[in-house]
Amino acid sequence: MKTIIVLAMHGAPPSDFPKQELAEFFRLHSQFEYAEGKPQENHLLRYEELERKIRRWPRTAENDPFHAGSMDLALSLRQASGTDIMLGFNEFCEPSLDEALQAGARSGAERVIVVTPMLTRGGEHAEKDIPAAVERARREHPGIEFIYAWPFPISEIARFISDHLKKFSVEGKGHPDA
Repeated sequence: MKTIIVLAMHGAPPSDFPKQELAEFFRLHSQFEYAEGKPQENHLLRYEELERKIRRWPRTAENDPFHAGSMDLALSLRQASGTDIMLGFNEFCEPSLDEALQAGARSGAERVIVVTPMLTRGGEHAEKDIPAAVERARREHPGIEFIYAWPFPISEIARFISDHLKKFSVEGKGHPDA
């Protein structure tokens, strides 16, 4: 069975995106999130324009280290799992999570497994946005199995962190990469 993994990442605005437009984007986002009723059409169009511009902005390790780190994680996960990885971002970067899920479906995969490095409960993206995107993909592609591999067992997260911390305390030597 052909399986694709979609790595669902948060995303961050690039540091060289025009500050005035970024402030406008966040101001509009805040208005829509807390407003009652339907937003004004011209505000919605401007918000969508700014969102596209932010998502499509050229990324480098210098202007968006989070994006570069996401790419590195995807490559390492591909090597560790032996499975094709597609990146999808909740916000600020391309491709969006919905676009990554659609690409996974078009790739001929029979199973698409979605995973995020957001480890603990309580986050809007991990608990609401990602499951909603997975559900949309399921409805659009009923012949494909979509699995959201989350949440992580808290005991496994604690064990992972504990094992990592041990690297810092071996014979009192500081950072393991130093």
